[in-house]
Amino acid sequence: MSNVYVITGGSGGMGKAIAELVGKKGTVLLADVNEERLEQTKEELAGKGITDVEYQTVDITDAENVRKLAEKAKSLGTLKGLVHTAGLSPTMADSKRITQVNLVGTGIVLNEFLPLAEAGTVAVCISSMSGHMAPKEGPYKTVLKNPLADNVVIETMEQFAQGNPGAAYSLSKLGVILIVEDQAWAWGQKGARIVSLSPGTINTPMGRQEASQQKEMKVLLDNTPLQREGEPKEIATVVDFLISDQASYITGTDILVDGGTTANMRKIQAGQDN
Repeated sequence: MSNVYVITGGSGGMGKAIAELVGKKGTVLLADVNEERLEQTKEELAGKGITDVEYQTVDITDAENVRKLAEKAKSLGTLKGLVHTAGLSPTMADSKRITQVNLVGTGIVLNEFLPLAEAGTVAVCISSMSGHMAPKEGPYKTVLKNPLADNVVIETMEQFAQGNPGAAYSLSKLGVILIVEDQAWAWGQKGARIVSLSPGTINTPMGRQEASQQKEMKVLLDNTPLQREGEPKEIATVVDFLISDQASYITGTDILVDGGTTANMRKIQAGQDN
């Protein structure tokens, strides 16, 4: 049986870059909401020599949709990697939808794929450096860690975000980090690992959209020690490492891949507070 690598948000900039690398290891199953873009991505990958590619349209906020994706993955072989990149940024939706996709959607994806996990399976959830901008110990922590606990999660988070898409984004991405920490034990019981990865400012279509509409993005870039945006491949190479056996003792933690932005912003903030 083939090793299977599921990539949600598979037609996005990061998703494609990741597929290009992991597609050399086994079967890639791309998932996204837009079938046309999935077909186009499959063709692009074929042009680069990645031919063992399947795809399925999925709304990650629909548990039945995600269950069918998991069933397809199971039919293709052994789940080796689940790379969850699907998400919405602040200019793409209102705060409720951002919470629903980024937070609840992550809960659904992990819930439906955990039964497929076995020794050697790795889940990598894409968070964001924005998740590091919200205080980790806040009144929202319990809700963030349990996105499927009840049907008032979105309403509760809406109170914390106060309808602000940027705040909802930061909190939802902090949620991804907290969920991964919380679920490390459950995945570990199956010999599997789970990690989150927090990109900084990355040169993708989504990243460019945020940069063009949010002045805060320029501030972050101006304060990035490496003085440039990251490239999708620089996220993909870290994912490639995390899902490999070389990273066999890394689980339940977040990896920042942000050119040093978070560290420098904390330094600036600490200086302002003194």
